[in-house]
Amino acid sequence: MSDRLCPRDEAEVVETVRWAISEGRTLEVAGTGSKRRLGRHVQTDATLDLSSLTGVTLYEPEELVLSARAGTPLSEIRELVAGSKQMLAFEPMDYGPLFGKPSGGGTLGGMMATNLAGPRRPSAGAARDHALGLRGVSGRGEAFKAGGRVVKNVTGYDLPRGLAGSYGTLAAFTELTIKVLPRPETQETLLILGLDEAAGASAMSAAVGSYYDVSGAAHLPAEIAATIPVVAEAGTSITCLRLEGVLPSIVHRRAKLEEMLGARGTLGFLTAEKSAALWEALRDALPFAIDTTRALWRVSTAPMAAPTLGAAMRTLGAACFYDWTGGLVWIEMPDGEPRAGTLRTALREFGGHATLIRASESARAALDVFEPLDAVTGALVTRMKNSFDPSRVLNPGRMYAGV
Repeated sequence: MSDRLCPRDEAEVVETVRWAISEGRTLEVAGTGSKRRLGRHVQTDATLDLSSLTGVTLYEPEELVLSARAGTPLSEIRELVAGSKQMLAFEPMDYGPLFGKPSGGGTLGGMMATNLAGPRRPSAGAARDHALGLRGVSGRGEAFKAGGRVVKNVTGYDLPRGLAGSYGTLAAFTELTIKVLPRPETQETLLILGLDEAAGASAMSAAVGSYYDVSGAAHLPAEIAATIPVVAEAGTSITCLRLEGVLPSIVHRRAKLEEMLGARGTLGFLTAEKSAALWEALRDALPFAIDTTRALWRVSTAPMAAPTLGAAMRTLGAACFYDWTGGLVWIEMPDGEPRAGTLRTALREFGGHATLIRASESARAALDVFEPLDAVTGALVTRMKNSFDPSRVLNPGRMYAGV
C-alpha cells in the first residue's frame, strides 16, 4: 500500500484501519490538509486521506438540518445553505491563510475534528454545539454511528459532542449531521475609535451586556486595524460591535448604543458589505497571516483580564488583538520562538488556556501545544484513547504525547 491511502467509502476506511492495526502501522487522519500544522508534530507511517468522501447526503432547510460526508468542502456547504438564507451560526474559521495556504480548503470533518468557531462563539457556541450525529471508524477498525438527524436525539453519551475537538485521535469521521440556522437579513458594525485595551474591554462588556443584541465584539490595536483594508484608514485603535437582523432594528439598536457609548470615544460604523469583510478577517485572524514564520497563540481567558495579559505580551514584542468581548486573545510573537513558558506563566495569574497555533515542527514536537492536563483530566483522556484506539493507530500524539 502507498504512503497516502485514499478510501472511497466507509467500508474502505474500516479496511484501511484494520490493515494498520494488523501491520502495527500508524495513520495520520487528514482531509485536504489545510489544518495539518495544527497540534503537535508527529510522524506516522501513512496518511489516511478522507478527501474523497464528499457530497451532501441530506439537506432539509425547513428542518434546519444537513448531513454530508466528512471530506465535503466547507465552502460548498456554506454556498448551499446560503441559497436557502441559512448559515453555520458558529462561523467556523478558515485556518488556511495562517499557514500560507489559500482560503476555502477546509472540510466538514476537519471542522468537527478541531471544533472550529468564530466571532459568534460566546452566543452561538462552537462546532460541537451544532453536531447532531455522525458516522465514523474507531481506532479498533469498527464503524459506528452516534446521534441522529434531529436536535432531541440524545440518549446515553453524546458522542458527537464528545468527539468534536479530538483532532482525529479517537476516530476517523466519515459522515456528519449538523444543524443550520437562518441567516440574518443584514448587518452593520458600530466602531469606537481611539480606545486603549482596557477601555475597549470595558466598552465591549457594556455593549454585550446591554439589551441591544451585539453578535460580535472585538478590539483592534492601531497596528492591527491598519492591516485590515475596510478599517485601515482610521489610523487608530478600533473597538468593533456587530449588529445583525433586519435593518430597522439595527438602526434602532445602533442609535441606542451610540447614545450609551458616545462619551467613550469617536464613533463610526460600517455598512453591511464592509462589516461582513471585517468579521471574516477577524474570524480567520488575517492580521496574522501576513508573516507565517512567526509563532502564533490562541488564548482563552477572562475578558477583563485580557488587556493585562496583552500588555505583558507586548513587552516581549508580541502583537495582539481581542475577540469574544476580550475572552479570546490572538498573540503573535515577533519571531518563530513561541516563548511558551513566559506566556503560560503570565496566563496562570488570570486563568484560561493557551493553544500554540503556529510554530516550527521542532517546537510543536517538543512543547505542549495544548494546555497541559491536570492528573484527573489526563487520566480521562487516556481512558478515552484506550477505549477508541487502544493500538494508538490514529494520529498518535497529535494532542498529547503518548495519546
